[in-house]
Amino acid sequence: MNYKELINKYKDVIPYAIFGVLTTVVNMGTYFVAAHILYLSIMLSTVVAWILAVMFAYITNRIWVFHSEAMTRKDILKEMSSFFSCRLATGIVDWGCMLLFVDFMHMNDVVIKMFANIVVIILNYIASKLLIFKHHSEQ
Repeated sequence: MNYKELINKYKDVIPYAIFGVLTTVVNMGTYFVAAHILYLSIMLSTVVAWILAVMFAYITNRIWVFHSEAMTRKDILKEMSSFFSCRLATGIVDWGCMLLFVDFMHMNDVVIKMFANIVVIILNYIASKLLIFKHHSEQ
């Protein structure tokens, strides 16, 4: 496989990884500002950070990763609600992993958080690719 074929094969994965890192920066940066500069509660800071990170992820995934074809208000709202619903579901998976493996089974929180994040990233990619940003030719 030559260089061009390799790039074309992973044309969605590469920008997904880049914007995934940037989404994490948005999430962590927002959380830090909300919790440590504005002195909001931990939970409120977490929620605000999650909302801003998911909005950033939606916009970047829509435009630069999956090249969304949704143009009408109805289609964009449907796409956006699907994106937020899937991200909420994977957020629950993350929380559930932490609850089960750390709180109940007393496993290492950092190891479990890394494992949970890998699972969440894979699930988010699959949901985005197959459910949210489907192109008309793929439907």
